[in-house]
Amino acid sequence: MEVVSGGAADRQWDKVIKREEYARAGISEYWLIDPDEAVITVLSLSDGGYVVHGEFPPGAAASALLPGFAIDVAAALAAGES
Repeated sequence: MEVVSGGAADRQWDKVIKREEYARAGISEYWLIDPDEAVITVLSLSDGGYVVHGEFPPGAAASALLPGFAIDVAAALAAGES
């Protein structure tokens, strides 16, 4: 899981550059927690790149890799506020 930072350059780093690096490293699933957009994006590795499994607003975000694994999006976003 990766929490997206607030500044434009940081957001570029978190959403584009790290995504490419993690794909090259073969990380099967990558979660982006974006407090500014109040969403968790779950990405799954496919053919050397990521595909979006889901973009989850407050509610439950579910894993593509681990059946039955889900987290409460609102709770995850609130945890970062403290």
